[in-house]
Amino acid sequence: MTDRRLAIAAWESLFRAQHEVLSEISDDFSGDDLTQAEYDVMLTVARGEQNAARLRDVTANMLISQPSVSRLVDRMVARGLITKCPDPDDGRGALVRATEAGLAAFRRIATRHGQSIAERMSVLDDHELAQLHSITTKLRERR
Repeated sequence: MTDRRLAIAAWESLFRAQHEVLSEISDDFSGDDLTQAEYDVMLTVARGEQNAARLRDVTANMLISQPSVSRLVDRMVARGLITKCPDPDDGRGALVRATEAGLAAFRRIATRHGQSIAERMSVLDDHELAQLHSITTKLRERR
């Protein structure tokens, strides 16, 4: 059986580490290119075939509600970062696709953001990073 005190201490440490790391790397989004939420949308879209993704897949990868994602996507369309059209395979769904301007902004930030993440995570060696990945994956799969 799991030691309750140890479980709580581990949770608190994980929570505080996440908060501190996110605070440090959030500076990557201080410019006018993309907000952190817009970057998260672009991450899903840019990884999709032909730089496109179903809106429901974007929503599934976000940590905000579906209505908030829809409003965010609409703002990104208005900014010319993505386009939105009906999903030809799902009459009720939508497909979002990155524009050239959106991809350019995403790539600029992705380079800087990747460097920030690698630098911040460099306190761990490769074995520890693999362990962290395995542990956090295990925690996420317990739904």
